[in-house]
Formats: sequence, C-alpha cells, structure tokens
Amino acid sequence: MVPVHLSALNTAASRYSELPAFKLPQTDLEGRVTQWSVVTYRQFQDDVNRFARHWADRLLMDGVCPKSVVGLWLSGMAYTDVLHIYGLSKAGYIPQLCSLRLDNADIIYQLLHHSAAKALIVDPSKATSLSSSPVPVYHAITTEEAALSSPFSLPEFADPLPSDTALIFHTSGSTSGSPKLVPCSYRWLKSMFDKSYQVLHPKSSVRKDVISWMGSMCHIAQNFMLSGALQHGSCFVQPTTLDFSSQELVEMVKQCDLNRLNLFATYLSRHIRAARTDCALSQMLSGLDQLLSTGLPLPREDEEWAYSNGLPLRNVFGNTECGGMLLSVGSDEPQENCNPRLLRSLDGMAYSFVPIDQPHNTETSHQSTTRMLELVVCANSLDCPDESLCGADGCFRTGDLFNEVKPGHYIFRGRNDDWIKSENSLRCDTRAIEDNVRATCAHLISDCVVVGSGRPSPVLFVEPLDEAANPTKLSREIISRTRQFHVRRYIHERITSPDMVLIVRPGSLPRTATKGNIRRQLIEEEYKDRLDTIFAKRR
Repeated sequence: MVPVHLSALNTAASRYSELPAFKLPQTDLEGRVTQWSVVTYRQFQDDVNRFARHWADRLLMDGVCPKSVVGLWLSGMAYTDVLHIYGLSKAGYIPQLCSLRLDNADIIYQLLHHSAAKALIVDPSKATSLSSSPVPVYHAITTEEAALSSPFSLPEFADPLPSDTALIFHTSGSTSGSPKLVPCSYRWLKSMFDKSYQVLHPKSSVRKDVISWMGSMCHIAQNFMLSGALQHGSCFVQPTTLDFSSQELVEMVKQCDLNRLNLFATYLSRHIRAARTDCALSQMLSGLDQLLSTGLPLPREDEEWAYSNGLPLRNVFGNTECGGMLLSVGSDEPQENCNPRLLRSLDGMAYSFVPIDQPHNTETSHQSTTRMLELVVCANSLDCPDESLCGADGCFRTGDLFNEVKPGHYIFRGRNDDWIKSENSLRCDTRAIEDNVRATCAHLISDCVVVGSGRPSPVLFVEPLDEAANPTKLSREIISRTRQFHVRRYIHERITSPDMVLIVRPGSLPRTATKGNIRRQLIEEEYKDRLDTIFAKRR
C-alpha cells in the first residue's frame, strides 16, 4: 500500500493532471506581485519524483539509509519546501520538519538528537551557522538543480505499517527550553486526510476551489490543508507574506480566481476591518465561497459585523498534535446555528469533553453550558497522537476548554494552562517566561506577567520592587539578564527588546479578589491601546 499522502498525489496527478495545483507569486524588484505562475498537478508530481530521486541518490551515496530520519530546516513557505517534504517521503525517508522560526542551531541539533536523525537539509540562509553539526548537512535544492540531477531509479520499499513513523513535527511552543517532538504515524496521517477531506469539501460541484496558502509547511495547518486540497483537486494561491494586504487579496481574487480564504484569525480580522470602510472589499468577501479562520477566535465585533454583512465565515479548531478537530456549523445549517464559535467534532474521530472539576474519563454526556469541559482525544481515536504525548490511559489531553451549549455543539473558552497563542497561532508558555524573570531579576521586580494573545510576540509587564526605579534602565537590565533564556526559544516566544518590557506602578496590575493572581486577560483589554502602539511601531 502506497502511503496515503503519496497515493493522494498520484491520484490527483492522474485525475487533474492539467489543472493548477499551485499559483506562485512573481514579484518585481520592489516586491510587488506582477503575476502568479501556475504549477499543474502533473508538474507537481514530476517535481516530487525529481526531488525524490535526487535525495535518494545523494543520501544513499553518503550512507544514509531509507527509513532514516532526515531533518529539514526550512521556512516551509516555498513550493520547493513542499517538494522536499514529499520527495523525501517518496525516497523512503522520514522528514523531520524544523521551522526557521526556531533559529538557534543548538536547539536544532538537540531535536535531531532526540529523533536519531542521520542528516539535515537546510535553507541556504542557515548554511553558515551549522559548522558544528553532529550530522551531515546538505543545502536545499531548487527545481532547476533537481532537473539537472542524474537519473536514478528509486528502490522498492516494503509497505509501511500503520504504526510506523511517517514524519515528525514539533510543538509550536517551547517546554523546558525546547519544543517537543511530535512523531506522526501513517495511521495518524490517514486521519489527517479523512478530516481535511471534510474541511475542504467544495461548495460547488462544477468548479475547483482556489484556496489561499495559510502558513509554513513546517507546521501542521498548511500540511493539513494541502492534504484536503489533493483529494479535491483544489489549487493553492501563495501570497507574498502571511499578513498580506487587502489589495493583494483583491488581486488574488481577480487574477487567480480565489474563492476560499483560509487564514489565521488575526490575519483574517485585518481584512474584515478593512472591509468595514471599503464597500468593494466587503462585497468581494461576501462573494467568496468561504472565509475559514483558525488558531484563535475572531474578535466578537469582527464576527458580528461579518455575519450582518453576509460574509461566509467558518472556523476550524485544531492543534499540532492532532491537526484539525472541530469545525463550526456552515451556512447550509439553520440560521440560528450559523456561528463560527459553535463547533462540533469532525466525523470519524473519538473525542470526549471532560468536566475539569471531575476525574478524567472517556464517557461523554450533555453538560450545563456553565460547566467547563476539557477536550480529550480518546486512545482509540485515529488522530490520537504518539504515546509519548499521551497519559497513562493512552488518551491525549489538549488543555483546551469548552462549554457545551447543546448536545454535540461547543464554544471555545480558552485554555486550562498559562499558554497563549501568538499572531500566527503558534503557542507561547507565558509561565516559563515569568518564572525566568522572577529567577533572574528577583532583586529588581515585585511581580510580572506576560501577555500577547494574537500578537507577533509576547510583552512583559513588570511591577518594580523600587517604585522610584528608572523604567528605561530597568527594562534594559531585565532584557540583559534574560537574554540567554530567550535565545533558545522560537522567534514568536521571545522578548528581546526593552520596548517589549512595560514598567507599571507596584500593585497596579488587575488581580483576582480571592487569591490575588494577576488577571492576564484583563490586562490584554485594559492596555490594548498601548499594546497596539508598541506593535504598530515594530511593523
């Protein structure tokens, strides 16, 4: 049996050979898009085969055998990054996907060590930082270089077992100074295709969808969406950047026939807000088949405006360990159900919503809308992640909380821990940052808290020990003392500038009445204008 992702590519290349699989931006010297070039499904398959032959030949020559883990340290945003991932799989290797947002080579080496990787393929921009690599390092290649490679017949491989590892992701936030490995089996990968088939099911049976590219292939979201697109013969349009302008969106609709806008909620919110003062943009968005958001809930005011103006919103909820899990009811449902916050489980999976004030169990029952329920992936669910990420009972506890407003329909209510999600929906452990500040700056601060939900990076609020302390000097001193901690973390988790440290009066941060804990969410709301100003200056 051919692995599901390679089988899906083969089928798509056969059924939709001359249809576009990707539309890639071509830019002028000033970075403006002049046109989008087309890659057909046949060309996509041919390119994957060329990359597979190149890397099989090169790696085997150096003694790196099939079924070995091979690290890929890439942006995940280029078409050639897709070719490296699928090409390595076809050559019989296990891709380990490392994002460039994790830009510390020592952490990459640590992750490769944990997976027993035998080689590392890197973006050319990282080549000079890998002088002490414990494994052989290769530069990522272009399609032109792959075409020049000598012909090489791929060896035959035994069919993989469902439990065999297909690829390796990493958690999108750091724990104890490093992300965790997320090994993904072929069984798990099959569940991604089952679920993404549902999420990306076309609205029209007479045309193929054209969908916006939404993120790095080194993270789960874009991989998940690609698996759905392959099954439906859809096309991805790649923007110049993830936070592309509304003008570029208009061009993607006009030039590329974009009809489904898939974006992380923070980015989608910007287009909705622009549409509130631009009638043409509002009409264009309402004419799309779907506006799919993920990562974070849309701000309530954006959601309500979008619905009142006929924008076809939908929301998918998921995580790195399981991919997409819950999908909001669609426009084909009764009007009272049309709400991107109202979620239900995708078909074919086994989830439990467990009251957080009761022992964990796998029994599901209707609960009061005031009861907080944690989403738990049952051990028998096809998308249950690797046992290294699960509890003793084999279940995976997500830490995500919901209310059940009616049987089988849920509203997301945040997390049961101190993690927040950044602008691109990657996670950040606020407690770890706060603990480091308290440990390194105990003689300088009275208390501190980290905020930044939906922001490009976190911000540290500090109540100084000495009310007369100079705010500028204190901010700089805190950055100096915590620098080594932050250099090991993802870019979106770091606080590396004094501008991101806000000194406030001792005791001024809002706290709970009972335990006196600082209220993170309330700070986000009370200091919203100040946070907006900080990030406006950094763009």
